[in-house]
Amino acid sequence: MAEAYIIDAIRTPTGRKKGSLAEWHPADLGAIPIRSVVERTGIDPAAVDDVVWGCVDAIGPQAGNIGRSCWLTAGYPEEVPGVTIDRQCGSSQQAIHFAAQGVMSGTQDLVLAGGVQNMNAIPISAAMYAGQTYGYPTPFSHSPGWAARYGEEEINQIYAAEKIAEKWDIIREDMEIFAAESNRRAAAAIDSGRFASQIIPVGEFAMDETVRRNTTPEGLAGLNPVREGGIITAGVSSQIADASAAVLIASEQAVRDHGLKPRARIHHLSVRGDNPIMMLTAPIPATRFALDKAGLTLNDIDLVEINEAFASVALAWIKDLKADPARVNVNGGAIALGHPLGATGAKLMTTLLYELERSGGRYGLQTMCEGGGLANVTIIERL
Repeated sequence: MAEAYIIDAIRTPTGRKKGSLAEWHPADLGAIPIRSVVERTGIDPAAVDDVVWGCVDAIGPQAGNIGRSCWLTAGYPEEVPGVTIDRQCGSSQQAIHFAAQGVMSGTQDLVLAGGVQNMNAIPISAAMYAGQTYGYPTPFSHSPGWAARYGEEEINQIYAAEKIAEKWDIIREDMEIFAAESNRRAAAAIDSGRFASQIIPVGEFAMDETVRRNTTPEGLAGLNPVREGGIITAGVSSQIADASAAVLIASEQAVRDHGLKPRARIHHLSVRGDNPIMMLTAPIPATRFALDKAGLTLNDIDLVEINEAFASVALAWIKDLKADPARVNVNGGAIALGHPLGATGAKLMTTLLYELERSGGRYGLQTMCEGGGLANVTIIERL
């Protein structure tokens, strides 16, 4: 099978709730890393076969195929197509998969993948809430087939995060220690300049503003749970955030034709499903499936990026797979750095690539939980 190479990756800084990116139109925000990748690599934009872009809650300014809109807003040729992917939180990781698969199939040579999300402009679950106007309280309402299979049990990510903590015997203190460490690692990464080369500034806004410095487990212990009687708090959850990121995927032919230098190779890509009520557990079986298919063990993986949707999700993954926490989210995760939904997959891939290069590691694994009980897994090999 043909190889798919990562040529470049770049991301914007992550804006916090009511922060520096809140007023940016998603098309303009998404155009920033697109333009940067094209300029940095020197490719002819007309040679791009497709723009595959992640976005969740594609309504309002994120509607109308935002991937296509970002490309056009960047000022590039109209003949280059674009498509928007919604695999919930894994949307731009799936965009990278589709881009790589197009290259591996031999039908495409140069594909730009990535994602954008302005959660300040369009709140999380806005697309679901929009259905209420048309008589659908939830996406599953009035479906006899769904009710027959899953009954009327609540479908809610907070509920799922609580159930995961219960199933894997994760107590609140465990999550608060994890969350404090996420913030500590992120602050250390910023202070040491680890993120500087992977970020394209948005005007004068040049660095992630989501990190809660001086967070302690003791301080987090004073927060009220999101659900009555629960243990999940805002402090152990991913943050509302705005960002965009782009990754250029190329074939061997494109590498030769455009004089490109590959930075990593897509070693493996897959996506698996699990129970949609538990919703956030799929990274565990998906990682096992991916490692088996790739002929690797977790000991072969130098770095892991698992999206910290909630501390319980990452801790359950670490516990179940017996992973080394020192290799997981070494520069912090979404608890500290935000989770801009449709952009997170490409954002994490950018961070994983740069950290592999900085540390000299060979293999990096990325995974995340996704609505519907799904999880993508990507394994890359640094070149």
